[in-house]
Amino acid sequence: MNLRPIQVRLFQILESEVKHDLSARFCSIFISTIVLLNIIAVVLGSVNTLYQRWGIYFDYFEWFSIILFSVEYLLRIWASGARFPLDQGNYWRGRKAYILSFYGLIDLAALAPSFLQVLIPGLDLRIVRAVRLVRVFKISHYSTAIEDLVQAIYDERRSFAATLYLLLITILITSSLMYFAENEAQPEKFASIPDAIYWAVITLTTVGYGDFTPVTWPGRVISLFTAFLGVCTVAILTGIVASAFANQMARRRVIFETELRKAFADGMISPQEDQTLDQLGRAFNLSPEETERMIDKVREELSKRQT
Repeated sequence: MNLRPIQVRLFQILESEVKHDLSARFCSIFISTIVLLNIIAVVLGSVNTLYQRWGIYFDYFEWFSIILFSVEYLLRIWASGARFPLDQGNYWRGRKAYILSFYGLIDLAALAPSFLQVLIPGLDLRIVRAVRLVRVFKISHYSTAIEDLVQAIYDERRSFAATLYLLLITILITSSLMYFAENEAQPEKFASIPDAIYWAVITLTTVGYGDFTPVTWPGRVISLFTAFLGVCTVAILTGIVASAFANQMARRRVIFETELRKAFADGMISPQEDQTLDQLGRAFNLSPEETERMIDKVREELSKRQT
């Protein structure tokens, strides 16, 4: 029996490969809903009064989620055999690509807490419940937010590393100065430079818990200087990430418009080209309205050239 068509169709549903596919849409909404309900269950289950009263229902829902996510994970592995055409590798090329991918590792991590209790008897349930929160990352199948953040930081890794280097130097200098300024006045709080490093990190990140407060005038001057440097550092890091995001989206728009011009080269977009553009738009996290605007823009440019 040839299971290839079933495998291809399942892959399309799980990965939302086909435009306006109602089955894929229902699948993504259903899985996302279950993930969100899992997060709510973990949060509410941490309330002892609720867990003591409704604990059995929390456990039933947990077992339902384990079975569902296990079946989904196995189906994704099997369906990933259709990721590549048969002439570009065997079934296990696609399966290996999924298992070792970011999404595959997240799906595996979502199941791991459920088996920790079996592998490690007597494990603190609070740890298991906390690790279950990893399941929220399963929504990454339908959102590129985390990938976009990682890619943005990677693209600006040199600027990011330089800023972190300056932050490290600032922490070491300010914590050392604060230690020498406050050690005699507050030996229990600034007993060592590592203790002062805690204060420096809290102050530089502009949080300022208030549990470490300088009482000497040199310490207060250092504190003001440190707080000012903290604001500057956070502003620089924020600017780097924001600029990287903006540059990344600009590059994606350029790539998408280039593909649009190629598709319009013969005067029309074929169904295959339309599907490719739709997949590219979703991969680039472009909204339907944004893609429509770019399509209208390219059409207008081509019509002006023809006239």
